[in-house]
Amino acid sequence: MPEIQDIDKINRSLDTVCDPEIPVLTVRDLGIIRNVLRHDDGTVEVVITPTYSGCPAMHTIEINLRAALQEAGFDKVKITTVLSPAWTTDWLSAEGRRKLTEFGIAPPAEASMDKKALTGEQRALECPFCHSTRTEMLSQFGSTACKSLFRCLDCLEPFDYFKCH
Repeated sequence: MPEIQDIDKINRSLDTVCDPEIPVLTVRDLGIIRNVLRHDDGTVEVVITPTYSGCPAMHTIEINLRAALQEAGFDKVKITTVLSPAWTTDWLSAEGRRKLTEFGIAPPAEASMDKKALTGEQRALECPFCHSTRTEMLSQFGSTACKSLFRCLDCLEPFDYFKCH
């Protein structure tokens, strides 16, 4: 049975690992850490689920998780990627949503708010800068695969929107 102090040390280490594409978020904020196990042989296993099955940041995240744990003194580290259940923006923490907004990225809309895509209507997003809902999509593709590019029609600032899925 792992020591409580080991579990705390493991969690503190994992909390230092940020998403390389959105460095204001930790991997825990993103909700991609599914489980952390401490095996009898001393191995620390971190189970992760990518935000997208082809997310280019996952390899870097694996390296950074391993490095953070090894720096904390855990020499045996195993990173396991699971694809099912698929990651969803529902796993993004409230703190992560807050950080996105403060960073100028609109967090994903609640699922019920995002159904306009089914009817071809454009969703009304809140501008992370002035909080206006008079916004328009400029491109389905933003600075990364998980974001779209929007513009506020009031303050005229462009901003990324973290896509729902």
